[in-house]
Amino acid sequence: MAPGAVECEGVSGCGGDPALSAPPGMPLPQAPFRSPALAALDAVARALLAPGSWALNRLLDLRPTTAERRRRPCAWCRGCAARALAGPVLAVLLLLSLPLTALGLLLWLPLQAARSPFLYQHTAAAPPAEPWDLRQPRTFTFVSANLCLLPSGLAKFSNLGQTPQRAADIARRLVPAPPDPGSDRAGLVQPRHRGANGYGGTLSTERGVALEMPEVEAPVTEPEPPVTEPEPPLSERFPPAADVLCLQEVFDGAAAACLRRRLGRVFPHVISEVGTGGLRRGRLRLLGSGLFLASRFPVLAAAFRSFPNGAREDAMADKGLLMVQVQLGSARHRRIVGYVGCTHLQAPAGDGAVRDAQLTLALRWLQRFQQEQERSGDLVAFDVLCGDLNFDNCSRGDQLNQRHQLFELYRDPCRQGPGQDEPWAIGTLLNYLEIYEEPVSTPEKMKRTLSSPGGRCRFLAGPILASGLPDASFPAPCRGRRLDYAVFRPRPPLRTDVAAVSFITRLATCSDHLPVALSLHVGPGAP
Repeated sequence: MAPGAVECEGVSGCGGDPALSAPPGMPLPQAPFRSPALAALDAVARALLAPGSWALNRLLDLRPTTAERRRRPCAWCRGCAARALAGPVLAVLLLLSLPLTALGLLLWLPLQAARSPFLYQHTAAAPPAEPWDLRQPRTFTFVSANLCLLPSGLAKFSNLGQTPQRAADIARRLVPAPPDPGSDRAGLVQPRHRGANGYGGTLSTERGVALEMPEVEAPVTEPEPPVTEPEPPLSERFPPAADVLCLQEVFDGAAAACLRRRLGRVFPHVISEVGTGGLRRGRLRLLGSGLFLASRFPVLAAAFRSFPNGAREDAMADKGLLMVQVQLGSARHRRIVGYVGCTHLQAPAGDGAVRDAQLTLALRWLQRFQQEQERSGDLVAFDVLCGDLNFDNCSRGDQLNQRHQLFELYRDPCRQGPGQDEPWAIGTLLNYLEIYEEPVSTPEKMKRTLSSPGGRCRFLAGPILASGLPDASFPAPCRGRRLDYAVFRPRPPLRTDVAAVSFITRLATCSDHLPVALSLHVGPGAP
């Protein structure tokens, strides 16, 4: 089989595992297992696995972050001595726990075949669909964020600190707060842009979508100033009007529970613990997908499809695509619905062929899910795909993925074409070794720093070659690698326009990614 090719075993149309979605008319699962007996067996298996996983996690957690290395000499010496003593002890405990771990795995692996593909939490009963006067446009906002909430030992490889503390901090920061007076409006920023005369105009995006910018009268007597690089649309906060959060790398169970509790106060509908472990297609998967979705709107249907071609270290996680249908209202006895997809693709830089195949599967699954869920007469207000796609639109090493069919069907507001982003768009992957430096240590400082070309060059990860090595020949100015996407597909007869785009600095020191917010204006189509 060619690299990246997808093999579907016993599944018609390469649709993934049919057991990973609730049958039509069935309630969404709110517990991992339908049978109390299976749930009890799973608890026993996890108890047997706990000593070994704890020892391994603590052993990996001895790796210091750059923030821990910068402590005062006395504290650093004490930390080194503690790690030197703890390392052998934890290694012995890990070895002693191996028999329990083996027994726990033998019990845990077969149970995963019966586990629900995700958990659905709703904190309030879904109200009846409210009428929507289609003559009145509405705005919907989506946020995509990679939180890197792995078990603490694995998070250290991304230079991130203790996961429980970070999860609590991230949960507080994710909850939208009212905007401060004088700050950027509602946490969403329209990119600043100079028109052809250098004084304003329209910021054009792909296929005619435009962001209107204020016009400023140009002086007649003074010479025209040189065109400067547009300032990126950075925001210190998450938009308080966010309707859907699409989160990635929420692998840690305790972190997921913390997010459910906190976000459930604002978003009544939450889908978490997406994907299952166990033996799948001859591969051992120890982690779920890490996907997490929170919505203000009632979830009518949801499905998860697992990528069958995960490779190398990514094969240990059940990466895939989460799809949901939400109800927005009604008009003339017709449902108005929206579709949201959340995904996380293959990570290693050299696996472009694997990502290409995963994108093709994602498009097929999205189309199939929508065909299965749509009723006659439904109006679709939005069709959005969010996630960490693990490739950017500037690196020479990502050229295969930049030309994928995805961008012919879905519109990326930050993109002009293959290999060319809008001049205001910036990267979302931070230089993970620099995330604790003073210039990016708070949301306010990070916003100020990334507003300058020098700050972006230092603190954002730069373009790469196919090998994953930095591309030293990439022409200046470097705007970083944009791995996190929020793309949409217009669905006539309603008209969809981009209202705003933001790169959010709220998670400074908590993640090595910048979240992205996309606001869509949905209204009646052209007469």
